[in-house]
Amino acid sequence: MEDNPYMIGIRPMTGADYDGAYALWLRTPGMGLNTLDDSREGIERYLRRNPTTCFVAECMGDIVGVILAGHDGRRGYLYHTAVLPDYRRRGIGEALLRHAMEALEAEGIHKVALVAFRENETGNAFWEQMGFQERTDLSYRNRNIHALEKIKT
Repeated sequence: MEDNPYMIGIRPMTGADYDGAYALWLRTPGMGLNTLDDSREGIERYLRRNPTTCFVAECMGDIVGVILAGHDGRRGYLYHTAVLPDYRRRGIGEALLRHAMEALEAEGIHKVALVAFRENETGNAFWEQMGFQERTDLSYRNRNIHALEKIKT
């Protein structure tokens, strides 16, 4: 595990991290969770498919940050990036992103995309600061295969 001056360690995420990560996501406004994809089974399935590209930040055994990253062989995607409010502005989000980007690059991925809710001002400011540009030339489209129950954050 890598240390920094704040005694934060960054390491690959495992299924055992689910409870801590999920609790963090519930405390993050604008996260956009649902009961299937973000269930324990859904996240464990994602981690099996992307075993080297998802990371958690820990402080004294507690998860204080998380990033889910994966790819389809062509493009990388980032999901559910969050850092607890008391730990923000310490470089943790940037460190998580760096780990994910390096892991994706090691798998031959050269472009990364993400979706952030427009009203998520904190998240959008972070992504802008990290060099992610808003694409106004695209229309994002989504369709559920079947109904999904959303979780309020």
